[in-house]
Amino acid sequence: MIRRGTGSAVTWRRAQMVLLSAQGMSVAKIAEVTFTSADRVRDVIHNFNADGFDSLYPKYKGGRPRTFTLPERREIKKIAKSRPAEHGLPFSTWSLAKLADFLVAEGVVDDISHEGLRILLREEGVTFQRIKTWKASRDPEYAAKKARVEDLYAIADGEVIPEDGEPEVVFCVDEFGPLNLQPHPGRQWTERGGRHKNQLRQPRPRRRATYTRPHGVRHLFAAYDLGKDQLYGHIKKTKNRSKFLEFCRYLRSLHPVGKRIAIVCDNYSPHLTAKRCQRVGTWAAVNNVEIAYTPTNSSWLNRIEAQFTALRYFTLDGTDHASHKEQGSMIRRYIIWRNKHAADERLREVLNRANVA
Repeated sequence: MIRRGTGSAVTWRRAQMVLLSAQGMSVAKIAEVTFTSADRVRDVIHNFNADGFDSLYPKYKGGRPRTFTLPERREIKKIAKSRPAEHGLPFSTWSLAKLADFLVAEGVVDDISHEGLRILLREEGVTFQRIKTWKASRDPEYAAKKARVEDLYAIADGEVIPEDGEPEVVFCVDEFGPLNLQPHPGRQWTERGGRHKNQLRQPRPRRRATYTRPHGVRHLFAAYDLGKDQLYGHIKKTKNRSKFLEFCRYLRSLHPVGKRIAIVCDNYSPHLTAKRCQRVGTWAAVNNVEIAYTPTNSSWLNRIEAQFTALRYFTLDGTDHASHKEQGSMIRRYIIWRNKHAADERLREVLNRANVA
């Protein structure tokens, strides 16, 4: 066991103690060599004499039992997710101290520390988060549009088998931008400041202040293939119906004409078929394409929004590009990297946190 040196370090250490004892070394000397106490050496030798080689292998157990039962944990989680005003308290939100006092006062638990409460909530998936805004949709066709988009997602996720005439490929399409040449807020590693700072350190990097941006803007037309988990993008100078149809033609060229595809997009005017211009609807009908629109004020239903969050996080945060060519090159190289590393752990974490639909 000692020569092989594989397996548990505990087993190796116990075997070393037994071997040294068999070679006639004293208990005190064994304790000195193995960096442990003499009592520990005696226990290992006595256990080996009684149980043989089985005593060399550690017998791990389940650890300390949970302090709180499952019903108690569920009740704590339920109360933490509620508002204090619902319980007649004059507070807008829970702090750990107020929540712990309330749980004890209501008899949910006999006693709980602030740190123990924080750990319990974290284990239950509850964290202290900032409340974000939410705009309800007033689209009269909200239910029908939402149901159709969810049906397409179910087909793309393999949850249902598409029937005859249903799309086999689903794209989520939207525009990202406008892309300005401006310094974007971000983070980077630098020496700390304050009273503990190094007096000889270089000045901390700062963002450039911009007041005029005479370089114009660009727009990223992007599409996310749900089935392949691939991202596509073209950068254009303008954002109009012609550019949208040009990008849709590119998506259509990725698959045979006989394979029906669906494009999920929002209600931005260049995406729609208007009375004055019916090019979008005509093109979709001729090219075996279904265009599914998300309800008004429901852009969260478009799964490409999470991809934009990741693009901003990995590529634009903390940058200050000198030209649109430089910025566009970085975005294109990110798309290539993202498609090659679609299973990247950090990328999946950002996407899962941002993906609502």
